[in-house]
Amino acid sequence: MRTIEAEQFKAQCFALLDELESDGLIITRHGKPVARVVPYAQGDADLIGSLRGKIRIKGDVLTTGVRWNADLEY
Repeated sequence: MRTIEAEQFKAQCFALLDELESDGLIITRHGKPVARVVPYAQGDADLIGSLRGKIRIKGDVLTTGVRWNADLEY
């Protein structure tokens, strides 16, 4: 996890937020941690429809392609 002094964070705030990694950023003052900035977790709702028009389905996705006989006699 990256650590940065508060004055440097203040000067470069927007650039640092654009490059924020998944584990976040610790902000220090006089060498002591005072805050931690982490990316906002996006909900699953953002994923719905996000791949529309990007995926092609080939063949029948509702079958395995294997024929079988369900009429069993004992």
